[in-house]
Amino acid sequence: MEQIPMVDLKGQYLRIKDEIDSAIQDVLNSTEFVKGGAVTRFQHNFETYLGVKHVIPVGNGTDALQIALMSLGLQPGDEVITPTFTFIATAEVVALLGLTPVVVDVDPRTFCLSVEAVERAITPKTKAIVPVHLFGQNANMEAILALARNHHLFVVEDACQSTGSEYRFADGSVKKSGCMGHIGCTSFFPSKNLGCYGDGGALFTDDDEIAQTAKCIANHGMTVRYHHDRVGVNSRLDSMQAAILDVKLRYLDEYIANRQRAAARYDLKLADIPQIVLPAKNNQSTHSFHQYTIQVPTENRDSLQHFLKGNGINSMIYYPIPLHLQKAYQDSRYQSGDFPVAEHLSNVVLSLPMHSELSDETVDFISQKILDFFDGTQV
Repeated sequence: MEQIPMVDLKGQYLRIKDEIDSAIQDVLNSTEFVKGGAVTRFQHNFETYLGVKHVIPVGNGTDALQIALMSLGLQPGDEVITPTFTFIATAEVVALLGLTPVVVDVDPRTFCLSVEAVERAITPKTKAIVPVHLFGQNANMEAILALARNHHLFVVEDACQSTGSEYRFADGSVKKSGCMGHIGCTSFFPSKNLGCYGDGGALFTDDDEIAQTAKCIANHGMTVRYHHDRVGVNSRLDSMQAAILDVKLRYLDEYIANRQRAAARYDLKLADIPQIVLPAKNNQSTHSFHQYTIQVPTENRDSLQHFLKGNGINSMIYYPIPLHLQKAYQDSRYQSGDFPVAEHLSNVVLSLPMHSELSDETVDFISQKILDFFDGTQV
């Protein structure tokens, strides 16, 4: 039985194979494997696409988050607010830097940071908020930025799943995801909407001072060769990956449009199944659908996933355990039941195949199998 993958990287590659192969060959011919022209070209083109002054390419999305926090001059013990329903990297870098992660619940519709929960969590020790634009749409940035201004807090956007999505403010202005706070971060992991063929990431900011600091930190704390002005790390985007990303950047809006089309078809085909909840949309944000995540009753979720697998359909649970219940992050401040929305979501979410190559026929097949499951005609 042919399997339906969560992401069709091979199909995407074959569609632009000549351009990708040529870009890779150009890097090989140049032998500029580290900090070469391909990195500079991608950086400038990405700055233009995002409408931001500075893009700092780095080794991966986790590095981007760590370097972002290091760039803000935070001190051990400073509190950083982040959602409990997210990938571990968001809190991981906070803990690694000796900062104090303060996790809060999420909005039940969008799965993004709850503004009310953030406001309740702010203390005199709070120094930063890290909203995660989960599954492809932006958190309520207008309200989050207002909170941050009122309390003199930094905002570090985790846009690792939302590159290319847009947010519209009440005054009509529009910003790309990750370009609204003090600094934004993204990942170029292969399955992302803009993904390379290995690891990669970037930071982006309009703040000249933060940008200069981040560049220095990412380069061993060095601005002049062998003069180390601060403690830094070694994190850089490989030239080969930058060349691949520069090609794929030309197609990013098309990739997002294809994902949105597939999501709309899922919405249409699954709308009449009362047992499931379809992804909600934030009216202020476009949705780039890094994931298409439905909610399934707890008693059905795992059996549905097993049924889909038996019919050649892959699916994933993002995320089965909230951060506050993870062994590494257990804290006397938090108990099971403290964050009911996140804990509920962990028991009901199921992400269906979603990628830029997803055909209407495949969406229809997946949707029909879900309908068969709930109709009791499991075949």
